[in-house]
Amino acid sequence: MENGGEKRFPAFPYKPYSIQMDFMNALYHSLDNGGVSMLESPTGTGKTLSIICSALQWVIDQRQKEKSEKKVESDEKQENNGQIGSDDEPDWLKNFVVNKDNQVDEKKSKKKKNSFALAKPGKIMNKDSHRDLFSRDLDEECFPENEDGKRSVKKIDVGDLDDEEFLLEEYQSEEEGGTGSSNSKRKGGKFSVNSSSDEEEGEFDEEEEEVKWKVYFCSRTHSQLSQFVKELRKTDFANEMNVVSLGSRKNFCINEEVLRLGSSTQINERCLELQKNTKKETSKMKNLGAEGKIRRTKASSGCPMLRKHKLQKQFRNEVSQQGALDIEDLVQLGRNIGTCPYYGSRSMITSADLVVLPYQSLLSKASREALGLNLKNNVVIIDEAHNLADSLISMYDAKITLSQLENVHSHIEKYFVRFRNLLGPGNRRYIQTLLVLTRAFLRVLLNDKDGNCLNTCPDAERGAGENKSFDSSMAINEFLFSLNVDNINLIKLLQYIKESNIMHKVSGYGDKTTTLQKGSVVKENGESCDCGSILSGFQVLATMLLSLTNNDGDGRIIISRKRPTSSGQGAYLKYVMLTGEKIFSQIVHEAHAVVLAGGTLQPIEETRERLFPWLPSDQLHFFSCSHIVPPESILPLAVSRGPSGRSFDFSYGLRSSSTMIEELGLLLCNLATVVPEGIVVFFSSFEYEGQVYDAWKTSGILERIVKRKHVFREPRKSTEIEVILKEYKEAIDNPGPKSGAILLAVVGGKISEGINFSDGMGRCIVMVGLPYPSPSDIELLERVKHIEGLGDSSFTKSLKLSTDEEFYGGDVQSGFSILRSCRRRGREYYENLCMKAVNQSIGRAIRHVNDYAAILLVDIRYASDSSKRSFSHPSSKLPQWIKDRLVSATNNYGEVHKLLHQFFRFNKNKGCK
Repeated sequence: MENGGEKRFPAFPYKPYSIQMDFMNALYHSLDNGGVSMLESPTGTGKTLSIICSALQWVIDQRQKEKSEKKVESDEKQENNGQIGSDDEPDWLKNFVVNKDNQVDEKKSKKKKNSFALAKPGKIMNKDSHRDLFSRDLDEECFPENEDGKRSVKKIDVGDLDDEEFLLEEYQSEEEGGTGSSNSKRKGGKFSVNSSSDEEEGEFDEEEEEVKWKVYFCSRTHSQLSQFVKELRKTDFANEMNVVSLGSRKNFCINEEVLRLGSSTQINERCLELQKNTKKETSKMKNLGAEGKIRRTKASSGCPMLRKHKLQKQFRNEVSQQGALDIEDLVQLGRNIGTCPYYGSRSMITSADLVVLPYQSLLSKASREALGLNLKNNVVIIDEAHNLADSLISMYDAKITLSQLENVHSHIEKYFVRFRNLLGPGNRRYIQTLLVLTRAFLRVLLNDKDGNCLNTCPDAERGAGENKSFDSSMAINEFLFSLNVDNINLIKLLQYIKESNIMHKVSGYGDKTTTLQKGSVVKENGESCDCGSILSGFQVLATMLLSLTNNDGDGRIIISRKRPTSSGQGAYLKYVMLTGEKIFSQIVHEAHAVVLAGGTLQPIEETRERLFPWLPSDQLHFFSCSHIVPPESILPLAVSRGPSGRSFDFSYGLRSSSTMIEELGLLLCNLATVVPEGIVVFFSSFEYEGQVYDAWKTSGILERIVKRKHVFREPRKSTEIEVILKEYKEAIDNPGPKSGAILLAVVGGKISEGINFSDGMGRCIVMVGLPYPSPSDIELLERVKHIEGLGDSSFTKSLKLSTDEEFYGGDVQSGFSILRSCRRRGREYYENLCMKAVNQSIGRAIRHVNDYAAILLVDIRYASDSSKRSFSHPSSKLPQWIKDRLVSATNNYGEVHKLLHQFFRFNKNKGCK
């Protein structure tokens, strides 16, 4: 290891720096040992390339080692049997076993059998297996476009207008059937899940051989995954190993008709609908009305991008020949061939050596099973793992709004009225149970114990508006008891929902009635109507019911009776998962090694306590390296005072004062004169950035800034970010009469997470205040209370905000009261959320060894004496490479200006030499 360090990683395309060698050796050692490890390397230090070269070299070494061991074992076995060394043996017989072993290691392109199929209905299920149906395509929600928690769902084809099509077949429960398990008398194979047209034709009929020592690399966003592939292409591994990139349907789909739908949920639904049936074209043309005829005929014929299996085979062959491709490359290849890149990439998982995929696809058990990911004895690398615990548990949240509940309840009721006399006792009882539950949920949101609003208010939102807006939280059991539904067997009800096809029958009947009322299933602009919202709402309800089967202490129920606004959906019920230990343990226990990588992972103890508390601290391998840039290339400054001498204090009560906003504007005016090229300013929220911008515009400060530099603002819509960044870069590269540009950004936004501001794009990063999350957020407070009580539930019980206490929206003081009641863990978690966000933002600047930048932490709390504060000092949670060089400019702004002037003059002259 010591003598041949550089030889061990020959794929590294450059001569590695010493810290890169240290990182690669640490990762290699972690994979040798297996288990969990955390590897920290500052952004801009070549972390991605180091991960690639170390992990894949380890895989190659392991395979070569196993190959050698098998050969030795084979030779010994033949020698013991007297089969070796005899000149009478022909060569082909001597080498038979060895050649047979070699065949196992050859790259194969066989077709995968049922690679997209899920568990068949009728299978006896436990809690986890319910997720196959209720959240089977969670990988489509890797990027938060869906705020109301809808899941991908299948939509039923409403071809036959005969109501009998929507009649449920007889369903027997355990009591009725007496067989010991739920039992449906449906015809076998009538209810299929997530099947493709290729599968229905039986074209995936060969088993694919699973590659051993596979590496799964996951990150948060598609752009980060694309960046990973770009780094991979710099190495020889890009052509030597089979690589596949996975992503959402929205990112992969090339069917223009489906893409026009816009949202991820609608795209998922339409994709699955197109694949559902391929043999009902004639009956649909007969039975549908003229206006719906063309649309339904298209739907019945299946997706044109999946009709020809030979094109899917051609797609896989092309990918294998072209080497490492990112999502954009795969989409372009799919367009050129005329076949679906989404399913094409999924079919290559088994034979891949390296799978590049989003967080959601790997961390969600349902998504892993739907994709067919096999973690057994393989390697899992999770990048950008600084907020892994929160990201993980958020995937298991469930939310249903008041409008969704009302919609589902209304359609179940209409269905029951129409078919009541035709249904058997099993179906009637379960449908009535669903009605009881939806009524109970509606009552709690309407704050109406008698349920009168259900009959008197067609629009339940009006009923909610009459109540005072507040949030409250409850444990699962208490919630069920309070609604008087604790006697309902949710496991059996969920099994009924899955096996009976009730979702599709009810939504199909609702689609039919809606279609008849509207006269068409297509809007004037060509998009489908919102009929799918019936099925989507049912899907969300099922997910919510599934959440209620968790252990009582695993999460909390949030009851929000907020009035609907232009930016919010009003009242809702939400299950908030609080513990990630059980979820993460499934990954750890299956995989050979799990590596958490990131720019800033400390404090590691919080992550250990929340995700793998069973692992002793001394068995957790942690490695951290310094930055590659020399000390003179970075200038971190804690700025306490502005140009007018006022102290900077952006705490919650003072940040909105006109004097504070004005002083910040004067600081920017001065920075525009001394900082060359680009300045990125981070605010705590979009709301506060807007408030500051408007105030500067009114006071004339913005006009003064614009005279020196162009000003750009981070857009709320992620689709507009690329345009703004392009304009920002052009203003820096071609300054003209102005000396660069300023970009106003938001902590936690797209710019703070995945954008690199190397060289002139980020000569100065300004962090305005400490971006603590709002203590009025009840979900945050529930997490704080849970974390505070880890290992000692008495702590949680001693905290304020009892389970039946109403928490009024915007009541910041109540939140602060809870935080002050915490002794250690809860308060530290709250601080860590803030400082992790700070570290992510300021890490956007230094991206390579010759880069240089100033980092301004603008708030007196960055420099003040920690003994005067109830929280720990913010500077103690900065990355080591910044903390070691931090200068606290506490006297006056003149000192800051002088240091900046010297810093940029020195680095400019250094670059000219």
